[in-house]
Amino acid sequence: MRLNEIKDRPGATHAKKRVGRGVGSGLAKTSGHGIKGQKARSGVAVKGFEGGQMPLDRRLPKRGFNNIFAKRYNEINIGRVQGAIDAGKLDGKAAVTAEALQAAGLIRRVHDGVRLLGNGEIKVKLAFEIAGATASAVKAVEAAGGSVTIVAVPASKVKKSAKTDGDKDGESGSAKTAAKAPRARPKKQD
Repeated sequence: MRLNEIKDRPGATHAKKRVGRGVGSGLAKTSGHGIKGQKARSGVAVKGFEGGQMPLDRRLPKRGFNNIFAKRYNEINIGRVQGAIDAGKLDGKAAVTAEALQAAGLIRRVHDGVRLLGNGEIKVKLAFEIAGATASAVKAVEAAGGSVTIVAVPASKVKKSAKTDGDKDGESGSAKTAAKAPRARPKKQD
């Protein structure tokens, strides 16, 4: 084999399409871009457009909704808590709170609190102060001599309702809008 004999495999390369070279080529004038308009310009891709056919996202039925009031809990099993105590990451004598679990590396962030699940086995007496727990988790903790206290969501997490400007100043909103209303102009006399 010589250097001048080296070449690509058949089909690896193909000739560039020559456009705009006469009517007989079939790719003259507009070079395969159709007539003038939005899609004849470069860089145009109408996302989701299917040529006037009902698009896929509109053909499929809607299902479910996003609950804006839903709480985001960190769910953790009692087996993982026991594993953290055995590894020395969690102090079994102090109260087990969301902050303690975060410091031990069992959860990454304290969202709306921690919810305890009953999968696994717990061997030591623990006092949990958390946002929620399943019945099986409470039963397992109490069987080991511990307790589960349900604490409320921190006040910083609760969304405060915004007050209107009128409420802050001590006057009603309608009185304030009436005060701000522009005066009527006098009519011109002929």
